[in-house]
Amino acid sequence: MFVIVWEFRVKQDHLAEFKVAYKPDGVWAHLFQKAAGFIATELLRDRDSRTRFLTVDKWDSREHYEAFRAAFETEYLQIDARTEAFTDAEERVGVFETIE
Repeated sequence: MFVIVWEFRVKQDHLAEFKVAYKPDGVWAHLFQKAAGFIATELLRDRDSRTRFLTVDKWDSREHYEAFRAAFETEYLQIDARTEAFTDAEERVGVFETIE
């Protein structure tokens, strides 16, 4: 499995919009579901900092993710531009692979 983790610092006045867009059946997940190899996405909220979130996007493999990015780059960038206003900060925590 190939996993990408992102950290977001969400603007207080955009919390509801952010959660709708990034939840497991939100706009991002709908885009990911168009591609082969997508497994699931999770939205995690920090218990101590109510505006800090992590997303965990799971794919069968790095190759599936890279094929998705190549095929859906335009749609990806459009959604990214629309949701960028929801956050003060966004950082990729890392990319991870399962150990066999």
